[in-house]
Amino acid sequence: MPDLTEEEYDALNEYWTKNTPKIDTGKSGFVTRRMGTYMVEVDKLTAAWLRARQEATHQTTTEIIGELVREKISAPR
Repeated sequence: MPDLTEEEYDALNEYWTKNTPKIDTGKSGFVTRRMGTYMVEVDKLTAAWLRARQEATHQTTTEIIGELVREKISAPR
């Protein structure tokens, strides 16, 4: 992730201060839903794999997870 400028940091800080996500806790982590966007907590191994995959493919986490979900949906049962 690139370093933020002071202005970018201030803009992000202001946004998240005004738009604090609502957190629904569960047994294996939490999922936050706000305006159709989900924030999901993952374990350390999954996070490390996602970071490595992002660097290797230059895709976003959303793109990677979307691919995995589509593969799972289309897999024969």
